[in-house]
Amino acid sequence: MKRNQVAGGLGPRGGGGLRLSGGRRLLSPPGLVARPTASRVRLAVMNLVADQLPGCRWLDLCCGSGVMACEALLRGAALAVAVEQDRRIAAVARANLEAVDQERARVICQEARRWLAPGPATDGHRFDLIYLDPPWPAGLHGPLTEAVAAGGWLAPGGTLIWECDSTAPPALPAGWQERRRRTYGGSSVVLLELKRPEQGNSNLQGDSKTNAKQD
Repeated sequence: MKRNQVAGGLGPRGGGGLRLSGGRRLLSPPGLVARPTASRVRLAVMNLVADQLPGCRWLDLCCGSGVMACEALLRGAALAVAVEQDRRIAAVARANLEAVDQERARVICQEARRWLAPGPATDGHRFDLIYLDPPWPAGLHGPLTEAVAAGGWLAPGGTLIWECDSTAPPALPAGWQERRRRTYGGSSVVLLELKRPEQGNSNLQGDSKTNAKQD
């Protein structure tokens, strides 16, 4: 997600260019917007975690239009929670998610780090898949990833998904290891998982060379 200045207002669901992989048209955010993840990258993300999607709890931080959460719902996610701090953009995300499945979707208008800070109420409120694509220049990949770990938001065996700038990828915070990375032009998709306790003292650079599958 790259926020940049664009002209124009809200793109209508019937006439805009934002579509789900199944063809459904979505609303596009107005004004200063989160440019939605490219369809090629969206499809790649869904394919990479296809075995984890059915019945999962999906969290989309800095969700923008909500398109990634919509894709997750279409593929059988039991719940999709989308967090977006901009009220106008959150309203667009809410409309898009409710158009896909009102019962399994929730949109939260709050700054992501503030929302993550308390941690989940119970273990049952953790998420199996967490998608993280904040505005790239903001440097939020590391702080939000640390907040996810500190709050215990990722369920055991869960996956944290980064979309980030392939030319200047963020540094991996301590306690995490890279499982897979794929690059699509200027965007990289990185699958991360929490290290097991016995891996806590291993060398980070060595881990990523050993554990990450480069494509």
